Amino acid sequence: MSSNTVPPTPRAKTTGLHKGDFVPGVPKVDPILVADNVTRSFGGLTAVDVEHLEIPRHAITALIGPNGAGKTTLFNLLTGFDKPDTGQWTYDGTSLSGIPSFKVSRLGQVRTFQLTKVLSLLTVLENMKLGARHQIGEKFFQSLFPVFWRKQEGEIEEKAIELLTRFKLDNKQDDFAASLSGGQRKLLEMARALMSDPQLVLLDEPMAGVNPALTQSLLDHILDLKDQGMTVLFVEHDMNMVRHIADWVVVMAEGRLVAEGPPQVVMKNSAVIDAYLGAHQDVDLGVVTGRVRGELDEAAETLLADVENVVAHGEGDQRETNK
Repeated sequence: MSSNTVPPTPRAKTTGLHKGDFVPGVPKVDPILVADNVTRSFGGLTAVDVEHLEIPRHAITALIGPNGAGKTTLFNLLTGFDKPDTGQWTYDGTSLSGIPSFKVSRLGQVRTFQLTKVLSLLTVLENMKLGARHQIGEKFFQSLFPVFWRKQEGEIEEKAIELLTRFKLDNKQDDFAASLSGGQRKLLEMARALMSDPQLVLLDEPMAGVNPALTQSLLDHILDLKDQGMTVLFVEHDMNMVRHIADWVVVMAEGRLVAEGPPQVVMKNSAVIDAYLGAHQDVDLGVVTGRVRGELDEAAETLLADVENVVAHGEGDQRETNK
């Protein structure tokens, strides 16, 4: 999504979500998800090290951070697709520690993926039907007798068509999912998640690879989820989008939480600026290097001194090596 994309129609933001100062791990008034001391390492590299995190209920929370910050790994842990080294977390008061992903989904917490997971050789409608919970026909004995499941099957299909119509995919219901564009697959995955009547929806980069023509539709659907009483936690890199639709923002860097707060507060946080742009993002490097005429301000002089210090130490180390 480009920064010049037309923002969605403004909707009222949810406020009063936290208790205390805007610090990482700040308690929420009514959290739906609470995680403590969650860590995950790969080959000695710590990908996630979250001391405390609470996700506010009935709000849209954005999880942001540079590439490699640990956002998707945290998603995988919270939804049962990966196991942590340490930690515990609860969803709506129920412990999810050690619970596999399919049971997490049954409890009302569902997710989508950065790379869509539609079943390409099934039709769009068949993909939708798979998302429904408690299907009688999935039990071996009952599946042998249509009288047990035919009525429910009709209700599931009716619900699926209703959702496909809302997501403007009803004209594709008989097409194979493989024929859909990347953006349409994102819409299908989101619609299929709603077949299970979730309370918490986790979206992993819902705008990644989406044609700008479908971006507005996806944004509106995310806002609709909150209007329908659901809680949304999503990963996103586009700050313009985050600013317009998120009620709350959580920032990760190097596996840790570095900031939390409403978008307008987080965007001004020095830790966030440093995580995304580096501590010297306001310095004109052309002036520092002498390629552009101009006066060195205090920030530029500090950067230049840091560079000279590094160079001096490097030359000293080299002389020691040559002795």
